[in-house]
Amino acid sequence: MDVSPRPDRTSALHRAEALIATIRDYPEPGIVFRDLTPLFADAEALHDVIDALIAPFAGTFDAVAGIEARGFVLAGAASRAAGVGLVPIRKAGRLPRERVSADYALEYGAATIEAHRGDLPEGSRVLLLDDVLATGGTLRAAHEIGTALCWDVVGTAVVLEIEGLGGRDTVGADLHAVFAA
Repeated sequence: MDVSPRPDRTSALHRAEALIATIRDYPEPGIVFRDLTPLFADAEALHDVIDALIAPFAGTFDAVAGIEARGFVLAGAASRAAGVGLVPIRKAGRLPRERVSADYALEYGAATIEAHRGDLPEGSRVLLLDDVLATGGTLRAAHEIGTALCWDVVGTAVVLEIEGLGGRDTVGADLHAVFAA
């Protein structure tokens, strides 16, 4: 995995961060949605962010687990960059084989996520990836799934942490955020 910093990494990450769109009152009034799709569409920005996302954990994980749906984008790119496997953590009802589930609260509702049992051997070192950390419910549930599947969750990485919503405290694990708002 080559995650060596480029000489212009700081300015490249500033440029990448500027691509994140802010949409007010979506999906409900009072919610501020951070849309990373413009960042994903820019190849250079995406590569710079993926490198920054996984760099603190280089050499410590055997697989990445991406949380539906934008976490899949990150996990696919991170898996390729690090040369490791990928496990999807999906919304309930979308996985056909035996699975482990965990419920969580969103800032605007509730949901359940799941992962297949047996995709990774017990003791696999897994890095959890998601796009935005807000209240931390989704990532806390992903940690519960990792524990139930006997993974060694080596850390959690997100592109953007929304500060002041308690997500970092909820996740309660080695957390790395590329950006904060």
